[in-house]
Amino acid sequence: MTSAARYAVFLRGINVNGITIKMAELRTCLDRPPFSAVKTLLATGNVVLESEAPAAEVKTSCENALRERFGYEAWVIVTTPEDIDQVIAATPYPADDPAMHSYVTLASDPAVLDALVKEAASLGANSIVRLTPNAIATQVAVGSSTDAPVSKLMMKAAYKPFTTTRNLRTLLKVQAALA
Repeated sequence: MTSAARYAVFLRGINVNGITIKMAELRTCLDRPPFSAVKTLLATGNVVLESEAPAAEVKTSCENALRERFGYEAWVIVTTPEDIDQVIAATPYPADDPAMHSYVTLASDPAVLDALVKEAASLGANSIVRLTPNAIATQVAVGSSTDAPVSKLMMKAAYKPFTTTRNLRTLLKVQAALA
């Protein structure tokens, strides 16, 4: 028998387009095999759990469980504690700047992230920093998060199933929960 690995699971789109998922319901939905030790963080679709399954199977199992329970096209990004540590260590922006928000976008497909970075550069959005093959960081002024060019790009249908964005402060909380 293999030992359970810890994972962070980040949901995309749980509080938009009429989909509202309470964290207690999310925890209950995922608290079944192949998962254990399920814990939700904040109210933005962040989950820490354990599973003996590999990350790809965790992704598929989470998406299927969410689709069955909540009836929407669920997309999740699954990361390991090591992934989160690398992303946080590589982020050049502070988590606590009162004038700026530091965001990290995680992707399940590096090629999709490559395309997003290329398209952002063509629009003059050069504030993107590649952190790892599956993560980028950007910083935007407080109050302009949804108006930033990169934010608008991530709303395109081509990127939605493969990316999700979190404030750096959120990732720090996930990192602590994984420790």
